[in-house]
Amino acid sequence: MDNISNISLDEQLKLGLEEIAAYKQGKVKFRTRRVSVAPLAVYNADEIKNIRNAAGMTQVLFAAFLGVSVKTVEAWESGRNKPAGPACRLLKLTRDDPKFPEKCGVISE
Repeated sequence: MDNISNISLDEQLKLGLEEIAAYKQGKVKFRTRRVSVAPLAVYNADEIKNIRNAAGMTQVLFAAFLGVSVKTVEAWESGRNKPAGPACRLLKLTRDDPKFPEKCGVISE
């Protein structure tokens, strides 16, 4: 089932069911791999400001990079709110490499 793009949906479903049946009968083995995802880091106000400063960004530019409002960055840096989800991942990547925003092409001069 390497190139299924030229096969009708009905045929794809049939092939998939046949593959499952073969697996259950022990005729084929599925490839599996185990992965782990690092937990989200928690950042305090000073850490966020230090990450931003190390990256050489203003609050306005940092907000644009993270896809949040300037008010959100201000709230994080004052300790009123904390970042969550994707913002924490971007903060970690930027903390680990202050040039990350440029290297990934989000920020350019």
